[in-house]
Amino acid sequence: VQLVESGGGLVQPAGTLRLSCVASGFIFSNHGMTWDRQVPGKEHEWVAGITRGSRETNYIDSVKGRFTISRDDSKNTLYLEMNNLKFEDTAIYFCKRAHPDAWGHGVQVTVSS
Repeated sequence: VQLVESGGGLVQPAGTLRLSCVASGFIFSNHGMTWDRQVPGKEHEWVAGITRGSRETNYIDSVKGRFTISRDDSKNTLYLEMNNLKFEDTAIYFCKRAHPDAWGHGVQVTVSS
């Protein structure tokens, strides 16, 4: 199982980033997927989730209306569109497969002026 995130970087407040996660080694379409994040020294935080077949998406309150999770099963890829980024969104973002859990290595997102 391999999950490889990309698309992170440095962005100004109110800016936009799109994270991608390419999956391999398992049948991507069979699993729900999530994006989580972690700030060093703080607990891991679930950010957004998407079910198999994209039937349902869910978000932590702090990102609702700003972030959009999506998936393209034909490309084995998970996405996180992040708009109107805020300082508090700065973290390492992880792609995660659900049941059984598997994690990517993470990608840094830094929101700074």
